[in-house]
Amino acid sequence: MKKTIFKANILIVAMLVVLVTITFSNAKSLSVQADSRVIYSGDTSKNNICLMINVYQGNEYIESMLDVLDVYQVKTTFFVGGSWVVKNIDLVKEIYTRGHEIGNHGFYHKDQDKLSFEDNMQEIKMCHDLISKNLGIEMTLFAPPSGAYNISTVDAATSLNYKTIMWTHDTIDWRDQNSDLIFKRATKDLSNGDLILMHPTEKSVQALTQILAYAVNNGFEPTTVSKCL
Repeated sequence: MKKTIFKANILIVAMLVVLVTITFSNAKSLSVQADSRVIYSGDTSKNNICLMINVYQGNEYIESMLDVLDVYQVKTTFFVGGSWVVKNIDLVKEIYTRGHEIGNHGFYHKDQDKLSFEDNMQEIKMCHDLISKNLGIEMTLFAPPSGAYNISTVDAATSLNYKTIMWTHDTIDWRDQNSDLIFKRATKDLSNGDLILMHPTEKSVQALTQILAYAVNNGFEPTTVSKCL
């Protein structure tokens, strides 16, 4: 009888530990998701939207994207990874010279939700210093690689005078090489202030004209993240 009671008590304690762990984990996750410093969309009182382009690898489709944006006289925001910039500094300069906003995408494209405050700081600051040295600008927008962040990420970004930028629509164009699917994901339920995540892929270039035409024809003004905010 005593052994049965003892085993039952152990089981109850174990269940309580699991419950507390899950509750704490969920609370921590919710606190991160609910952080008011993390931006998922812009000013909904204005008709601005942004096709924000995250760049960490590849350079063969950047020029084509720039040409399409020029046709529509649209300036947008390119979030660039530092290690990519090192290899493509002339291309980054061209993006900037053609009037587009440059944002910070970290340096090594790490999952920053797994990093400490100090390591988050290093990832953001290394990219910042690189762009500052080569373009003479001080970036203020940070897009976490893979959308992965934690409280330390946001704290680090804020301490460096950065706004942490996420997205409203994810085209998942890096994975799904289908221009029709990219178009649908970008434009479904499109609303004022929406931030649309894209990457420089072949199918994204093909979809870009359609997306811009749809946006303009439906009364939206594609522009930079800063202007959306």
